[in-house]
Amino acid sequence: MRQLPSTRTTLLALTAAAAFGGFAATAIHDSLQVPAQAAPATTAAVPAMAALPASVEGTPMPSLAPMLKRVLPAVVSVHSQQRVRINNPFANDPIFRQLFPNVPQEQINQSLGSGVVVDAARGLVLTNHHVIEGADEVSVTLSDGRTLKAQFVGSDPDTDIALMRIKADHLTAIPLADSARLQVGDFVVAVGNPFGIGQTVTSGIVSAVGRSGLRGLGLQNFIQTDASINPGNSGGALVNLRGELVGINTASFNPQGSMAGNIGLGFAIPSNLAGDVMRQLASTGEVKRGSLGIDTQDIDARLAAALHLDAPSGALVTRVYPGSAGAAAGLQAGDVIVAANGEHIDDREALHNFEGLQAVGTRATLDVRRNGKPLQVTASLREQARSIDGAALDPRLAGATFTELPERLRQAGANGVLVEQVARGSRAATNGLQGGDVVVAANSGRFDDLPGFRLSFSGSRGDARAAGPQQLVLRVVRGNVQGELLMQ
Repeated sequence: MRQLPSTRTTLLALTAAAAFGGFAATAIHDSLQVPAQAAPATTAAVPAMAALPASVEGTPMPSLAPMLKRVLPAVVSVHSQQRVRINNPFANDPIFRQLFPNVPQEQINQSLGSGVVVDAARGLVLTNHHVIEGADEVSVTLSDGRTLKAQFVGSDPDTDIALMRIKADHLTAIPLADSARLQVGDFVVAVGNPFGIGQTVTSGIVSAVGRSGLRGLGLQNFIQTDASINPGNSGGALVNLRGELVGINTASFNPQGSMAGNIGLGFAIPSNLAGDVMRQLASTGEVKRGSLGIDTQDIDARLAAALHLDAPSGALVTRVYPGSAGAAAGLQAGDVIVAANGEHIDDREALHNFEGLQAVGTRATLDVRRNGKPLQVTASLREQARSIDGAALDPRLAGATFTELPERLRQAGANGVLVEQVARGSRAATNGLQGGDVVVAANSGRFDDLPGFRLSFSGSRGDARAAGPQQLVLRVVRGNVQGELLMQ
């Protein structure tokens, strides 16, 4: 292989504009300012401010307090710890170890976030995947001060949802609302543990619904709100004025970085989506998604003119996989999908995002343009394979398991498949393939994702062959370096 380092595998480095909630607990003291000194007393007496009346002309003053008394006990603080080995270049030097025997070989990273109890009987707690990602230990602190060890149930990185279980009596849960009924302008309240200072409540309105197109945040159908969401709020509750959960707070946007604070651009995962992911995780520990089984591309002005479209918008179907939902629905290469279940489709990423948020068996009504004429088809989405055994594609890949790229990488413009793991001593390992590699091209054929990778080894028949091309070469990205591997 050319140009590939032998250092430990890393994926592509991404920069996201979203400010996530997990952060090092050691930063808490740095972010808090020392209280200002009291000013000298003046000679003029300052009159005491009168207390607000409980009612005005017999009408009670509005307050969120009664609702929050029911909500606050269900919002918890999430503490995670991760042991990270320190990469000391002298650690293997016996003289260095003799001179400095107490130099630590690992450090413990701590982070804070929030969570929501959604099932008191079973002790189920929803939070963000990024809050507990990579954690060795996770604990939950209840509003009454009890701290409990949390059991990991499952997580879904692509929607940033994780599910935990705690064992405790007298838990309070928040009921889930129908987030599809949310409207722009509805009042909402965010509850969480920003900056680790303790349970905090902020309020605002729904600024937008169905928000997507934010880079680095996986599959998206966000609720946007101007309620303050800061680092540490991630995984907390966004509730309506009835105290029902309408969303899981996940990110805030600030061009100056996560520690710059809130500027009124907060995002939450809708409760309908979070609830669907939660039920799948609680049942099987994993999430299965529906797929049309097609490849698409964006449309530019030249293509729009050639396809007799009014505007360069939609997703152009370039390939329909045999046995897929798209094939069963009658989709053809050259079709342009402009809407799905009434949702406008601007480009291939919008269609991919739509598919990724649908469960297996979902019936999707697609508005299509074929030869410039409108057409409507209905497809029942089918499950797409989550991973492929390399031996099923080609004997030279035996021992390797391939899977789809994480959504965050795909949104950054990456195409290809991820090498999930490689068995030690296997043929793939002997050929130099490593877990974490991203295969971006191969001489077996063109592909953008896992179905395309599989089909590249099977020609047009749709069934994997026992042998690929006479000489198999993979183009691989490892870390920030790209090279080629000859598979023998």
